[in-house]
Amino acid sequence: MLLFTIILSYLLGSIPFGLLLTRAAGLGDIRQIGSGNIGATNVLRTGRKGLAAATLLLDGTKGAAAVIAARYFAPDDVLVAGGAVFLGHLYPIWLGFKGGKGVATALGVLLSVSWPVGLFACVTWLLMAVCFRYSSLSALVAAATTPVTAWFFVGPHAATLALFLASFVFIRHRENISRLIAGTETRIGQKKIENAVST
Repeated sequence: MLLFTIILSYLLGSIPFGLLLTRAAGLGDIRQIGSGNIGATNVLRTGRKGLAAATLLLDGTKGAAAVIAARYFAPDDVLVAGGAVFLGHLYPIWLGFKGGKGVATALGVLLSVSWPVGLFACVTWLLMAVCFRYSSLSALVAAATTPVTAWFFVGPHAATLALFLASFVFIRHRENISRLIAGTETRIGQKKIENAVST
């Protein structure tokens, strides 16, 4: 059952909603726009806020769905399902293992494991975004807080999952971290002129 849970959760996480939605909207390949990422932040650079919101919602939903399904069918594998769906988003088999950065999917996982942990991460992201207008910085700070809140609200096993998610969020944001240090990171709502789609 464990292997079955891992495979199904991974395949669910591998669905590239950002790519599918932008192609369906006639915007071409999102990987050729902005940062080249398939996540909601890059979809927002197309100027289509609705598509970005849908991408965020669907990426988060698949994370939550994997955990909820595991809780119902394989309760001993809930945390494993959360890790597998997250890795599916980061390294989707359909895209040559080149996926998104995992923030929305991780949030969906955390909300379904423990809604207070997920809510705290959301509030942290929002406050950082309002104050500094960097999506990447907001994600990094929110991710960094989750192992502590998961330990407090749930326990060590959930904290281990949160640390796993946070570690990969940092790894996937290493280029953003370099740009933040250099002062060249793109702010929320700011388009990369050379790559952005005009609206």
